[in-house]
Formats: sequence, C-alpha cells, structure tokens
Amino acid sequence: MNLALSRWRDGHLVGIASLAFMIVFLMVASTVPAAAQVTAFRQAVAEAAAEDRDLAAFYQSTEYRSVWIGEGEEDRTRRQALVRALSQAEVHGLPAVRYDLAGLMTMMAEARSLRDLGAVEVALSRTYLQYARDVQSGVLIPSRVDSDIKRDIVYRDASTLMSQIVSGDAFKVMRSFPPHSNEYARLLKEKLRLERLIAQGGWGGAVPAETLRPGDTGQSVVALRNRLIAMGYVTRSASQTYDARLQQAVQAFQTDHGLDADGVAGGATMAALNTSASERLKSVIVAMERERWLTEDRGTRHILVNLTDFSARILDNDQVTFATRAVIGKNDAGRRSPEFSDEMEHMVVNPTWHVPYSIAVNEYLPQMQRNPGAASHLKLYNRNGREVSRGAVNFGAYNARNFPFAIKQPPSERNALGLVKFMFPNKYNIYLHDTPQKALFDLEKRDFSHGCIRLHQPFDFAYALLAKQESDPQAYFKSVLDTRRETYVQLEQHVPVHIIYRTAFTQAQGRPQYRGDVYGRDGRIWDALQKAGVLLEAVQG
Repeated sequence: MNLALSRWRDGHLVGIASLAFMIVFLMVASTVPAAAQVTAFRQAVAEAAAEDRDLAAFYQSTEYRSVWIGEGEEDRTRRQALVRALSQAEVHGLPAVRYDLAGLMTMMAEARSLRDLGAVEVALSRTYLQYARDVQSGVLIPSRVDSDIKRDIVYRDASTLMSQIVSGDAFKVMRSFPPHSNEYARLLKEKLRLERLIAQGGWGGAVPAETLRPGDTGQSVVALRNRLIAMGYVTRSASQTYDARLQQAVQAFQTDHGLDADGVAGGATMAALNTSASERLKSVIVAMERERWLTEDRGTRHILVNLTDFSARILDNDQVTFATRAVIGKNDAGRRSPEFSDEMEHMVVNPTWHVPYSIAVNEYLPQMQRNPGAASHLKLYNRNGREVSRGAVNFGAYNARNFPFAIKQPPSERNALGLVKFMFPNKYNIYLHDTPQKALFDLEKRDFSHGCIRLHQPFDFAYALLAKQESDPQAYFKSVLDTRRETYVQLEQHVPVHIIYRTAFTQAQGRPQYRGDVYGRDGRIWDALQKAGVLLEAVQG
C-alpha cells in the first residue's frame, strides 16, 4: 500500500508531512508479504473500531477497507476535505477542540506501524462522524438544555454518513452538512461581520446616561451619536444636540431591537444600545445552533412564531406576507411557551374554551370554594357531558386530585379564546387564538398567557390563511362568525407552524434583528456551548 499523505495548505493551515517514508519502511524492511500486510491492517482497523458498534458494522460491511489512508487519489481527497472542514469548524460556531485537528495530524505524522495506521483510519472516521452530526444537527441535545425545547433531532446513522463520504465527491459531501436555509446563511454572514467588528474594537464606549431625549445636549449625546455611527444607524456629525437625525437613528435602532420606536433613548433602549458586540455574537452563534435543530424543511409557506419577538408571521418564499403582535406564555414554571413544529390543520370560529385541568383545579376551584358563584361565565360538566348546577356541588369536597368536572366557557366575545383559534393538534395543547384582552398588545414585553399564543389581529390572520382557498376570505369568515356557533374550518392545504425562540434573527432584506432573552433559554444554550468547547475569542464592546 502506498499510504502517503501529501503536504497541502488550506487557508492558515499547513498540511501535515508526508507519510511516504513510513510506507517505504514497511514495504522494504518488513519480511511480511504484502497480502499479510493488508490482512494485518484490516485487523488493526477492526480492533480500533470495536468499541463503536455502528462504526465496526460499517467497516465489517466493507471488509475493513480504508476510507482515509489508502493509496489512491480518492482517499487523499477525503483527507483533504475533512481537514479543510475541521479547520473551518469555528466559522460555524462549532467546538473545534472536540475534533482535535492538531492531535489528528500529529497522530498521522507519528504513525509507524500497521496497528498505528488502523488507529489513524478509525480516528479519522470518528472525527468525521462527530463533525458531520454537529454541523448538521447541532452540538447540543436541546431537551437537556431546557425541557421546554421540544425538538426531536434526527441524527443520520454512521453507515449512511460513511457511505456518503465513500461514494460521493468528498468536498461536496462536507459542504452538504451545514443547514442550507437562507436564515443560516444570513446568520453566518452576521457572525463574520461581528467578528471583524470586534477585532477592530467593537462599537466603542458605552453611552453614560440613563435616558436621553430629543433636544438634549452634551457629551452623553455625543456618546450616543458615536455609538449609533459605529452601528451604522447615522452618518458622522459634529453636532452635540439630540436632533431630528439622531432621533430617526434611535427609532431605527429601536425597531431592529423590538422596542417601541418612540425616538427616546430610555432604559430599555439604553440597555440594548450598550449591549456589546460580543454579546450579540453569542446570540448569533446560539441562533446558528438553533437553526441546526430545525432539521425539517420549513415549508414554502409557513407560520413562524418567535417567542422573543412576541410576534407571529406568515412567510411565503422567505418573504413576510403577514405579521401581527403576539402574547406568549408567562415567564413562570409551567406557563412558558414550548418550542416545537407542527402543521396547522384548521381553525375554530366561535370556539368553546375547554379549560385545561391544571387551570381548573389550580385557579378556578379555589375561587369556587370561596364563592360557588365565582367565574360565572364558566360552566361545569360531569363525565357524561351534562351541565351541572353549581348549587348542587360541594366544592369543599374536592381538590386537585379528585375534581370530577370539566369546565368550559361557551362561545362569546368574552371567551378567553376570543372568536377564533388556530389549531395544529399537538400533545402540548398549544395553539394560536384571539383574546378579549386587547390592551396587552400595547405593552413592549408581552408574556402573560398560560402557554398558548394570543394574536393581536386574529381576523386578518384568518383572512391571510383562507386567501389560498376562498375568493373572498373576509366575507366567508364573517359568514361563519355571524352564525355564533362553534364551527370548524378546515385548511385545504396544511401550513407548517414553527414556534421558535431567537434572540438573533435575520430578514430577507434589512438589518439583523436582536431581542431580549425573555425566558433565559439562550443564556443556558450559550453556557452549554461554551462547556462543549465553543470559543468567543474577542471580548471588546
């Protein structure tokens, strides 16, 4: 076997020294016949792979032939493709230490026996599998970071991944692993931009003020202007006054950070302004990891609920065609909205609210124990579905374990679900719906629900969904609504729904967007990524 590894250069990486001398040594100095050498090498591979059942099964199926260190051009190309990918792992926000490229190259350079070569072969395969799974499906297991992240990650098995690299163009195979979504590409671009910016000093000094308003003057205004200049929101100026141009820049910044665009740099705006570029970079790296968890195709048309943005959007071909404000689950145990994907199948017009058992026994039962007539808008039903008079119930005899009644609220404008709900049946009992509590949508931070997503413009949301199947969706919806009867309206084409949580996200056009970490999930993900070995080299503001 000619097992030479050529010297090459890939970006900043210098290729390893050739191994040809070793093979010459093995072929000339050894008295063992070539066929026996092949057998010995394959035995070495079998021994090295034995601890990994899947990898051992793959090599057994190929009679332990080499994938990486064989004599041909194909093996050499695979080595080069793997080394190039590993050398660029940090570009994708991956933990380069996990792949130990330097250790692999040392291992290759110091190999002196067939047993050594078998160990190198298997080590390269193990590293390839680890990298492929990380960049394709994520470094972390979501549910281990936060139990409310309900993402079932699909990992390709070792045999499939190994067969890909053996039968395909190695460089193309390695390029196929990272997500190919437009969002991932834009996040990667933002990551590189922030890294360049941080290397140059970031956005400069923080703004030393609690609040600045139009008309203010002084050095704090100058600091505000300089910060916004560095961020690209306003052009250079010598003015020390909070003038109209500066106000417009503040409003643009507020819009990009999910803040009320009033042009006043108050507490929330100052906190966002003074957040360092390094902190924003963490959010981007976390968002890239999250994008790797969305393994399924989002869908040409899909609904995107971003919990941190308190919004629900309909996207068609990556373009937002409808958007509305949303209220999400309160930041309390048991009420935080989970993250998952499903398909919207129908909407319910004039819905009945079937009060979840946990809410019934934890909130309404204590009220009824104090006053049987409390929450009079709700009705009680027995196990046979018959309405029960409250006067016939001794509420004091029941607790959270033995309460035997279902509680429902009939259709009405006062119904907790409003006049329409949008269903994508799931085991978490989460859906989108109207609400009579319209004032909540005027607030900047909107986490008040028990977990479901309340919509500010539910009728318009319904019109947008029905437009694909009704010539006059508004008239059709109104005709159903006017019956005042609970009515199921099926969507002829189901629409994927993705409930996500992104403190950094992008737009097809426009600046990247940043939001607060309302549930603290992204902070936990970043901590887990750091523990796994993801680095943030620059720390300037």
